[in-house]
Amino acid sequence: MKATVKWVGDETFMGTSESGHIINMDANGGNLAPSPMENVLMSLGGCSSVDVVSILQKSRQDIRDVKVEITGERVETIPRVFSDIHLHFIVTGTDVSEKQVERAINLSADKYCSVAFMLNKSVKITHDFEIINV
Repeated sequence: MKATVKWVGDETFMGTSESGHIINMDANGGNLAPSPMENVLMSLGGCSSVDVVSILQKSRQDIRDVKVEITGERVETIPRVFSDIHLHFIVTGTDVSEKQVERAINLSADKYCSVAFMLNKSVKITHDFEIINV
């Protein structure tokens, strides 16, 4: 897997994936685009969400929406790495099983999400969930 990042001016950078997709990043507090650290949070949320949706679909849960709210706490010293990240999953559907949602999230966290595995070495990652039945 490969990617490139190009400086486009001021504190703005453009990342291009090997598959040709582009994201913008802004090192100036995220004024014009997400900061690199915000992208880390979104990557973790995306990786985990892919797993959770797939596992819930395979377990025949009638899900309509899955959203994850991610909060990250950073240390005060440089480098300002994350010390703690929390994922709050909101699963919407009909007769969604709490047991199945918990299982899906745990499988993602403990077995499938490669982003979580990389971050787990230095960051405390926690998660919880709520179910909205419609």
